[in-house]
Amino acid sequence: MLLWLSEQLSHSYSGFNVFQYLTLRAILGILTALFLSLLVGPLLIQRLKQNQIGQSIRDDGPQSHLSKAGTPTMGGTLILSAITASTLLWADLSNRFIWIILGVTLLFGAVGWTDDYRKVVCKNSKGLSAKEKYLWQSVIGFMAAVLLILTAQVPAETQLIVPFFKKVVIDLPWWWFVPLTYLVIVGSSNAVNLTDGLDGLAILPTVMVAGALGIFAYVTGNYHFATYLGIPYIPTSGEIIVICGAIVGAGLGFLWFNTYPAQVFMGDVGALALGAALGVIAVIVRQELVLVIMGGVFVMETVSVILQVASFKLTGRRIFRMAPLHHHFELKGWPEPRVIVRFWIITVVLVLIGLATLKVR
Repeated sequence: MLLWLSEQLSHSYSGFNVFQYLTLRAILGILTALFLSLLVGPLLIQRLKQNQIGQSIRDDGPQSHLSKAGTPTMGGTLILSAITASTLLWADLSNRFIWIILGVTLLFGAVGWTDDYRKVVCKNSKGLSAKEKYLWQSVIGFMAAVLLILTAQVPAETQLIVPFFKKVVIDLPWWWFVPLTYLVIVGSSNAVNLTDGLDGLAILPTVMVAGALGIFAYVTGNYHFATYLGIPYIPTSGEIIVICGAIVGAGLGFLWFNTYPAQVFMGDVGALALGAALGVIAVIVRQELVLVIMGGVFVMETVSVILQVASFKLTGRRIFRMAPLHHHFELKGWPEPRVIVRFWIITVVLVLIGLATLKVR
């Protein structure tokens, strides 16, 4: 919106051409989303408290969590609102990637919002059933995958890039591309949702991974950088750095209120949406495998649940004291802030390794 306005005004004053720079608009996207989150956050928390939209706590979970009962939830609406507003203000709205990412994010957010609303407002402890939730996630994931392959303009948009190997590029036919894209989007969405169990645990890794994906988007959309680094060049994908910036700003703003002890939780409306956003961005910039590296904390949390369920069903024994993994360390006696910060540190290291794949090829 403001990009279009600056283009019109540049005819009268050339100084407005500065808004054509992606890096500037990405920074402005971060600051806008951050400011909106900090401004609206207290009002949202107050409204959630007034309407008694509070988190319910499982009796079989760590006892330290019982004090969190009643903490306002569905704070993910704050994140999505800030991301949407910032993106609409600073992104090039003629860019197809922006609309695909924003659409997937908001649709997954709608699924999460419905689940949260049924649980918290309607007092239906089941919310959306697992089948219903997975069905809608699958529908949106497949729609996104099909849309991406139908609108692909260059071969690089459907190639699988293997990190650390410059010349290992696999052309994916549609019957491989669509299922892979679906798995990345839906898997990433659920992985972030599983990680969102402690104050600030999921949001900062999301911010870090989104920032790194923004860097990937910027160099992928720049022919000279892409050629120099030996990564696929995908025209117009650089614009994605703006929405990545919006995610970073909105996430940091939400963390202001979500840090230990949390004033608000994001709920499924935020976790499902943010995970899906990371997944679809990674697919567009062709860094699905790097996402697995950078989002290693999300992967560990998901794998811990899978192993726990499989072990209990097959042997009747549990591998971990409790899954997801962060609860295991809590029950081992780690204070919640220690678990959170150590998982953050792991994410910093993994994100740096992921960024190193740009050069180590």
